[in-house]
Amino acid sequence: MRNILIVLGVILGIAVFAMKSGILENSTTKIATKEKENEIIMNNKNVREIYFAGGCFWGTEHFFQQIRGVVGTEVGYANGNKENPTYEQVISHTTGFAETVKVKYDPEQVDLKLLIDLYFKTIDPTSLNKQGNDRGDQYRTGIYSTDKETEAIVKEEVQKLAKNYKKPILVETIPLKNFYKAEDYHQDYLDKNPGGYCHIEPGLFEMAKNANPLPKKSTYQKQDKKVLKEKLTAEQYKVTQENQTEMPFKNEYWDETREGIYVDITTGEPLFISTDKFEAGCGWPSFSKPITKKLIDEKMDKSNGMTRVEVRSKTGDAHLGHVFNDGPADKGGLRYCINSAALKFIPKAEMKEKGYGEYISLLDKK
Repeated sequence: MRNILIVLGVILGIAVFAMKSGILENSTTKIATKEKENEIIMNNKNVREIYFAGGCFWGTEHFFQQIRGVVGTEVGYANGNKENPTYEQVISHTTGFAETVKVKYDPEQVDLKLLIDLYFKTIDPTSLNKQGNDRGDQYRTGIYSTDKETEAIVKEEVQKLAKNYKKPILVETIPLKNFYKAEDYHQDYLDKNPGGYCHIEPGLFEMAKNANPLPKKSTYQKQDKKVLKEKLTAEQYKVTQENQTEMPFKNEYWDETREGIYVDITTGEPLFISTDKFEAGCGWPSFSKPITKKLIDEKMDKSNGMTRVEVRSKTGDAHLGHVFNDGPADKGGLRYCINSAALKFIPKAEMKEKGYGEYISLLDKK
């Protein structure tokens, strides 16, 4: 009997061990899977890097961490003359390194130009090797890039910002030569030590949080075709949904000369303004440009034996017309030839009442 119990105990023990091993293996697998998912997400993002030297890197890192669109930061030492320097070697003023923050950002969420502009608010760009109470060449200012395109943007933006200062700008705008990660205790320092020293005024952290807010959700939405069929006239539906073209000189707005705004007939979203409208002699409303290119899509159109560029509204996906390069040279040389049936005209006197008041300033003739 005792032998049977021993055998049963061994079997039970093996079973428990196997079960626990399975749980542990599953748990480990889940963690590994999650890490892999995060890696895939990061790799799929159009993440770019830029390096900012702005005095003590504790505060500079914490500042950039507040900005929406910054997806990662790391403090380290840049553009020196030694491999894998220690903090003690950097502060000895013999290695040529600058305390620098590697900033990873998603350009679809935050513009590099905004990051540069915000960075300038945290430094005195006319000061040599000195920011706040910190002194030494490791505290010099600089923006270091890893590709020619980024370097060109940096140089251009710094030159623009330099016009706001009477003294010469001393911010380095050069390629990144090298970068070594700083010791672990320097990483996320102000998160771990909220009362720690920082040369950046605390109010700027709050400013950084609010500097790149989420875009407002558009109030304009694409409509279902069934809804549009009931809402639109037969011609408006054929033009916007079936890519038809109305008759020239026999449409509503070809000779409209009043001040106002032209909106997508399917969504109400503003597309063109009267100050960009001109008489082209073609019999359809013609504009030199849309309010912004973000509002439209341009697609190659080879229908009817012709090669043209079709213009569609981005939100409503409505056919608007075509764009040609025979417009007035002094207005950019383009002619957006648009069907009246795809538009609704709102006179200037009615714009505020109908919710387009913020666009009235666009009608000011220059």
